[in-house]
Amino acid sequence: MAAERMRTATKHPPYEDEIDDLSIEYPDSDGESMAENDHQLTAMLDTISMLRTWFADREDVYVGGDMLIYYKINDNETRVAPDVFVVLGVDSRHKRDSWIVWREGKAPDIVMELASGSTWRRDMIEKRVIYAEMGVVEYWRFDPTMNYFVPPLVGERLGDGEYTTIELTTNSDSIVRGHSDVLGLDICVLPDGNMRFYDPVSRRWLRTHDESEATLQATEAMLREAEAALSEETAAREAAELQLRMMREQLRALQSGE
Repeated sequence: MAAERMRTATKHPPYEDEIDDLSIEYPDSDGESMAENDHQLTAMLDTISMLRTWFADREDVYVGGDMLIYYKINDNETRVAPDVFVVLGVDSRHKRDSWIVWREGKAPDIVMELASGSTWRRDMIEKRVIYAEMGVVEYWRFDPTMNYFVPPLVGERLGDGEYTTIELTTNSDSIVRGHSDVLGLDICVLPDGNMRFYDPVSRRWLRTHDESEATLQATEAMLREAEAALSEETAAREAAELQLRMMREQLRALQSGE
């Protein structure tokens, strides 16, 4: 679906001169909560759900979130946990407890952080440096509360080791929009503050799980109504046919003098 519109980052960083110490354990939790509030949690779950659906037919695209990423070989204390990330060109068929860059062969191609009161400053400064050093091609930040930065969406693309801002536009419907070359999608913030993905090729919006479920339920309800109407029509037709047969039998009886 999106294969022709994606590009994969160079595998980074190289570790040819270091030997992976397999005796070191890499924890899958840092003890911190997944999200600080419902705004952040909903945005995280919706984003992961939409992207996993978008890449559902790809076995070489991994979509993860709130997962520890270890990016310095033999160092289990230096790590970062993006809210959402996507990696192209890797096997997505098995589950991970954490992402160990040198074992996977590459860092994420795109990372998105969702702002909260205690994280948004670190997202803008410290994590920005970390992701650039890791070789993350695109770094996006979204403020689901619209409390911490304006506009509530920031996208940056890596070039020569530095991030440059991705241009955003705002149309007449007040939709803030930026394009992700990595995903092949427009990343948009709607007037209600929700973030959504738009496929500019098929000209359709990606649905969240709740939106897909609501559409499914509505479709099922319409099907039930149609089946009920058809059942009523069938019953009415059968009743009319029965009445017609009775009238014909009565007519034949009268004609025969019975």
